[in-house]
Amino acid sequence: METSDLRIALFSGNYNYVRDGANQALNRLVDYLLRHGAKVRIYAPIVEHPAFPPTGDLVGLRSVSIPRRREYRIPTGISAAARRDLEEFAPNVVHISSPDVAAHRAVTWARRRGIATVASIHTRFETYLSYYHLQLFEPALRAAMRRLYRRCDAVLAPAESTAAVVRAQRMSRNIFIWSRGVDREQFNPQRRNLEWRRSIGIADDELAVIFLGRLVLEKGLEEFAAALDQLTERGVAHHALIIGEGPARAWFQERMPSGVFVGHQVGDDLARALASGDVFLNPSVTEAFGNVTLEAMSCGLPVVAAEATGATSLVKDGTTGILCEPGDTDAYAAALERYARDPALRRRHGEAGIADAKTRDWDEINSVVVDVYRRVIARRERLARMAAR
Repeated sequence: METSDLRIALFSGNYNYVRDGANQALNRLVDYLLRHGAKVRIYAPIVEHPAFPPTGDLVGLRSVSIPRRREYRIPTGISAAARRDLEEFAPNVVHISSPDVAAHRAVTWARRRGIATVASIHTRFETYLSYYHLQLFEPALRAAMRRLYRRCDAVLAPAESTAAVVRAQRMSRNIFIWSRGVDREQFNPQRRNLEWRRSIGIADDELAVIFLGRLVLEKGLEEFAAALDQLTERGVAHHALIIGEGPARAWFQERMPSGVFVGHQVGDDLARALASGDVFLNPSVTEAFGNVTLEAMSCGLPVVAAEATGATSLVKDGTTGILCEPGDTDAYAAALERYARDPALRRRHGEAGIADAKTRDWDEINSVVVDVYRRVIARRERLARMAAR
């Protein structure tokens, strides 16, 4: 099967209405597929003012906003109009990217017609609940995810560490690695700008510790703040440089009154802000793949991160950064102090990160997804021939 023979129906809970690492990966995948002749139709919630234009043809799904996180929406199903569009499009593979109601319905629709199904995992949804005191519902959520992923022909995980969790939770055995790339023209050390740093109050001899991401509790905001509190107690001059926006910004600013908050940044401004830091601290344990961690490495920043699924596939402990026990803020502070007091170590680990980032080409990475599509379509065709006998 040629790539041009593929007809992919992609279901997403957030394709372009809020910018995040997951939908950036999906849009890059669709761009790759379209450039190679595949036909793609995206089914996802549509809002009046999306964060960025969608790549490809987007068909709206019914959705409701999430309580306490109203910027995000949950698809509640596939409307009659969307279902008609799906029938007319006649995909030969259905790809779901979030474990919501519409994804369950899409998989059911595909299985009844003998159409191949693929699921991609972009975040550790089950880990979110504890940040909102809803951990009581975690077993039910895992059971629903297990049922969904077991009904798919293949699961795409962004890293082997995430695949190991999927296997341990008995969600699938047919797992393939769809990693992530980085745009090295955008994210590179040449974007560093000391004049810009000074303009926001960070001196050349101060350690600029970067946070990059949505300002939401599940990104480890409290752990980040606590680690920098301990860094202050250790007598290390530093500034927290916070890049991002989100519903927890007011809380985070109150928690870190001395932090430099530059808000949401995109394009060259984002690259400049990131490359102008000195070390990247990522205490999050909710990520399936640390897109922001890879971007920081590509800019030449050493990484201090939680030893969790979002970082262990990227950060080589003692080579490109330092991995710490999740939640161990004293260990985070100790790692930051090492980098503050040893610029040569900081430089070596940063250079190693750049070298690693150079191996992560988006087109090569996305070609893996095409191979998985071909594999599951061939499997469905074999099953159909066996049934016909």
